[in-house]
Amino acid sequence: MTIVKIRELIGTSAKSFEDALQNIVAHEAAAGKNVTGVHVLNQTAEVKDGKIAEFKVNAKVAYKWEK
Repeated sequence: MTIVKIRELIGTSAKSFEDALQNIVAHEAAAGKNVTGVHVLNQTAEVKDGKIAEFKVNAKVAYKWEK
């Protein structure tokens, strides 16, 4: 029997939304999680002095849960 656990995380990047999402996946992979998929819930950006300063991605990350 396979159990899939879901975590909701927010990733950030100064480069792009894609990079922010990759930061989430890399963080979970580095923690030993076997990531099987992601679902992007929301994307936002912080603006400073008329320019995008930070990209933010809110996503649910699925991975196989193993004891």
